[in-house]
Amino acid sequence: MAKYRIAWMPGDGVGVDVMEAALPVLEKIKLDAEFIPADIGWEIWRREGDALPQRTIEILKNCDCGLFGAITSKPKEEANSELNPDLAGKGFVYSSPIVKLRQLFDLYTNLRPCKAYQGNPLNYREGIDIVVFRENTQGLYSGVEFHPVPDELRQALSKYSKNMRRFEDVSAEDMAITLRIITRQGAYRIIRKAFEYARDNGYPSVTLVEKPNVLRETSGLMTRVAREIAVDFPKIDLWETNIDAQMMWLLKNPQDYGVMVTSNLFGDVVSDLAAQLVGGLGFASSGNIGDNFAVFEPTHGSAPKYAGMYKVNPIAMFLAIKLMLDWLGEKELAVNLERAIKEVISEGKVRTYDMGGTNTTLEVGKAVADHI
Repeated sequence: MAKYRIAWMPGDGVGVDVMEAALPVLEKIKLDAEFIPADIGWEIWRREGDALPQRTIEILKNCDCGLFGAITSKPKEEANSELNPDLAGKGFVYSSPIVKLRQLFDLYTNLRPCKAYQGNPLNYREGIDIVVFRENTQGLYSGVEFHPVPDELRQALSKYSKNMRRFEDVSAEDMAITLRIITRQGAYRIIRKAFEYARDNGYPSVTLVEKPNVLRETSGLMTRVAREIAVDFPKIDLWETNIDAQMMWLLKNPQDYGVMVTSNLFGDVVSDLAAQLVGGLGFASSGNIGDNFAVFEPTHGSAPKYAGMYKVNPIAMFLAIKLMLDWLGEKELAVNLERAIKEVISEGKVRTYDMGGTNTTLEVGKAVADHI
C-alpha cells in the first residue's frame, strides 16, 4: 500500500499538458504515492452542470492532498450558453470549482512563492525571493453576491449606511453587490501563518498589503490583527503598505520584499505581478493549504488555444509538486526536485517558447527528470 493517496486533477486545456509532463518527474523522484484520477473543470460542467461533482469531493476526502492542473472559467451568461441543452433551464449555475474546493475544505492559506532562478532570460533580477500569503476563503471571493439586489437587503443597508442612500434611485436590476467579508479568525490565521513562515525560513520582515485608509473596516481589521500578531515575533519587522503603492514599489524594488500577506483579491493581484518579475505564470506555483488537507497547482489558466499542443511552460507545475513535497514532509525530495529545475533553467538548453526556445512541454519534463 502506498504511503500517500493524491488526487490527480488535470482539469482543462493545458492543465492536461503540464500534468502529463509531470509524470516522468514524479516517476524519477520515486514518491511513494498512489494517484487517484478525479474529474473537475469546464467539460464536466458542460456535461453535468457541476464543475466539481460530488464523486470528486468524495475522492478528495479520502486523499492526503490533491494535484491540480488548470480550469477554464467563464462569466455566468457564457457558462449557461455552453451547458448541455438537456440541462438548460434546470437551475444549474456555474461557479468556479477551485474557489468552491478552497471553501469546502477550508484551504485558507494560498501560498505563492515567486523566486528568480539564474539563467532565466525573462526579466531575471538576482535576489528576488517573494512569498505571498493570500487569504483564500474570504474577502471579495466569499461568494456573497446579489443581482438583482433584493429590496430587503437595500433597506437594511440604507438603515446602517448613509452611503447606501446615494443609490436609492437605482433600480434593483441595475445594481449588483459583492460583499467583502473579513473575519477576525480569517485575518488571524493567515497573518500568523505568514509570520511563522518568515520566522522558520529566515525572512526579516512581513509586509501587510491592504487599503485601510479607504476600506476602513475590512482592511482596518486586517491591520489591527497584524499589529497584535507582530508583538509575538519581535525579530520580524511588520511593514504596512497600501495595495496601489505596493504595486509601484514591488515593480521598482522587488528585492526589498520577502513574505507578503493580504486578503483574497489583493493577493490575486500581488502574486501575478510578483510572478511576472521572475518570468511569468510559467514559473508561478501555489499551494491551497488548510489544517489537514491541501491542493497544489500552477497559477496559470487553461489557455484553451494551446491545449494539446504541448507548448506551454510546465515549470510552474513542477514547482507546485515541490510545494506538495514540502507539505508532505518529503524535504529531501523537494530539495532534489528544485535543484533539477534550477539546473535546467540555468543551462538554457531546453526552453519552451515563452523563454525564447522551441522545446515542448514534454521535453522540458524529460529534461527536469533527467537532472534529478
